Amino acid sequence: MAQSSIEWTEMTWNPTTGCSKVSQGCKFCYAEVMSKRLQAMGVEKYKDNFEVRTHPDSLKMPYSWKSSKVVFVNSMSDLFHKEVPLSFIKQVFKVMNENPQHVFQVLTKRAERLYELHQDLNWTHNIWMGVSVEDETVLDRIDFLRNTNARVKFLSIEPLLGPLNSINLEKIDWAIVGGESGFRPRPLKPDWVIDIQEQCEKAKVAFFFKQWGGKNKKANGRILNGKTYDEMPEIELQMSV
Repeated sequence: MAQSSIEWTEMTWNPTTGCSKVSQGCKFCYAEVMSKRLQAMGVEKYKDNFEVRTHPDSLKMPYSWKSSKVVFVNSMSDLFHKEVPLSFIKQVFKVMNENPQHVFQVLTKRAERLYELHQDLNWTHNIWMGVSVEDETVLDRIDFLRNTNARVKFLSIEPLLGPLNSINLEKIDWAIVGGESGFRPRPLKPDWVIDIQEQCEKAKVAFFFKQWGGKNKKANGRILNGKTYDEMPEIELQMSV
């Protein structure tokens, strides 16, 4: 568990680590860079660098949190990577099912595998399922997500690498948009962001603008149309039993 600087969550929980690149959004993967740093620091969990690994000991952690949390699951991995067994995915879901006092935000680029497995999983109210959509070549990920049994469905449109003029937002609850950061960030055009914000407003989808990105993302900030967009789906929590 770690407190998170990611604007749309409170903390991260990584029962799996490691991943592999599947599309343009992966080009400058922050998790891969961070994994190398953690390996160099001697952190046991990252001794195999960015190879996909499961960590059963981490499954105990959510039971110990004393107050309700909003949790990004696998910031350093993809739960639906082909190398993560269904049996372990089910264990992660069991933990989330048994901790209804927390919101768990799961994000994948492997939307096809998500769809293949979704009926084998227990989608309680506190599991928010999202897919990454960086450009128009991967819009089909939204269709796979839309047809799952997840109660809350969201899009992480980050890094936004091109215009998305006609997004089908049916059954989508939330869209997060952001630019790329780092040493060689690809450009983000304001018109792309404004168009998505207008699509969300028309479809009554919560819109969250995370950042403009760039080499100095803090300096560039996250103001759009003269304001900050922090919209989120309504959070429904229950006490653990």
